[in-house]
Amino acid sequence: MKRLLLAGVSLTAFGLSSVAQAADQSKGPCPYGGDPYKDYSCLDPYLGTDFFSRFINYYRLEWGRDAAPADPKAPPARRPESEVPPAPASTPPYPFTEWPYGGTTSLGVTRPSSVDSPLMTALSNTAVGQWMNDAHIQVYGWVDPGGNLSTNTVRGGNAPAAYSYNPNTVQLDQAVIYIERLPDTVQKDHVDWGFRLAPIYGENYRYTTAFGLWSYQLLNQNKNNGYDMPMAYGEVFIPQVMDGLLLRFGRFISIPDIEAQLAPNNYMYSHSMTYTFDNYTNTGIQASLAVNKNWILQAGLVSGTEAMPWHVGATIPNPMPNALYPGTTMPKDPGAVPSVTLGVRWTSDSGNDDVNIVADGINGGQWGYNNLQWYGFTYYHKFNDQWHISIESYNEHQNNVPNLLNPTTQAIIAGGGTPFSPQYMPFNAPGGAICKSATPLSCTASWQTALMYLNYKASPLDNISYRLEWVDDYEGQRTGTKTAYLETGIGWQHWFSPQIEIRPEVSYYKSLNAFAFNGNSNLGIAPTRNYAIIGSADIIIHF
Repeated sequence: MKRLLLAGVSLTAFGLSSVAQAADQSKGPCPYGGDPYKDYSCLDPYLGTDFFSRFINYYRLEWGRDAAPADPKAPPARRPESEVPPAPASTPPYPFTEWPYGGTTSLGVTRPSSVDSPLMTALSNTAVGQWMNDAHIQVYGWVDPGGNLSTNTVRGGNAPAAYSYNPNTVQLDQAVIYIERLPDTVQKDHVDWGFRLAPIYGENYRYTTAFGLWSYQLLNQNKNNGYDMPMAYGEVFIPQVMDGLLLRFGRFISIPDIEAQLAPNNYMYSHSMTYTFDNYTNTGIQASLAVNKNWILQAGLVSGTEAMPWHVGATIPNPMPNALYPGTTMPKDPGAVPSVTLGVRWTSDSGNDDVNIVADGINGGQWGYNNLQWYGFTYYHKFNDQWHISIESYNEHQNNVPNLLNPTTQAIIAGGGTPFSPQYMPFNAPGGAICKSATPLSCTASWQTALMYLNYKASPLDNISYRLEWVDDYEGQRTGTKTAYLETGIGWQHWFSPQIEIRPEVSYYKSLNAFAFNGNSNLGIAPTRNYAIIGSADIIIHF
């Protein structure tokens, strides 16, 4: 009995102590429901201790907000305005804070471990998460399902519009994981390094595929969903060279363009035709040098566009020597050759104006898997905090493209006398050209485009984008139809929080000189329409 009494007294004392501790905590700076936006020290008590509570509570914390709680002890996120122009935009509601440019981590404005991620927050108080934080390694990503309603009906019939290849369907556009270490480009006192691996799975793989890297899915099987790795690179940042030199080596997003392959990097769910038939990735080494506050120079040596280094110099047997490929062997990918990228970027002191002039994938321009000789520019202008405009125009071409009007050329293709004949590449092979006459075996195929996005920030969580573009597929090599196109669309980008966004839109496409829609070359179905109306929407859930 005595032992029971002692036990009871002990339990009572323990209970009273717990109540007292709870009472003390309720009087502290973070009572239950404490707001980390008002007091950052409340963040951990708000989130909890176990992984799943922290993961869910972080979404709950940011719901309806346009940014994460600010850590007052965090170092400056960018160099002072005397050294770099101010950020022109914010995300939300835009897909970027700096005017887009590829091939580099943004210079002077990047800190390690700076990505706002529910997954990393949930991991942060675990041993693994603490090790990752100490090493400045982050793992995060997103899932992006979407769907469309279209006037097209044939499977694959939305093409040449993208990224909704199949009309009237719901699909997984992309599921992406980033494994990365961002180099610190704000500091100036030490060499830093970084890397990124970015596996992707979903319908969008068909737009990022490089010949020779898991490309059998698209080129031999025409799978609806597939996987790819559009980014796999390392980086070294050397701050002692002028205002900073960054070297990137591996496979990376090509340096031109307003848009990018990864869903969160775009104003709208769909992509412009300007982007759809563009350079996507290069593999090699890219140097980006901040000369001063206003100027950045870029130069690179790569193995072509969507071309793998192991295809450089590789050959396959030629069972039908011919005037186009006269030897007993022929290149596996004629576009896999040493190639040059060049870029110059100017940004005004205010950050309101930005110009990028770029040449990408430059070599002999011979017909290759995606050997596009890209010359063009992008221009951004911010009118005020609500309005800005993004403009892009470029010309790209390939030389010695087989002439589909010439019967001899058609026989060469059918007989296996080119690297991209159906015997080797039964689906989604590079297109031939519809030249000016049937006389030559081949000709130069060109593509010209002009694109505009007009963007309005309706609220800190809402962006309205209007897109207008004109493109001309002079020889039909890019889209399969020799015609010019006019496209216009409007989209709404609404963020529920920095982690969840939706993007409904509607676009109208018109081919001006021939039918181009509601066909499928892989199925042997010719286009039957000269227009398409496509309404679509997606939801991006970041983690």
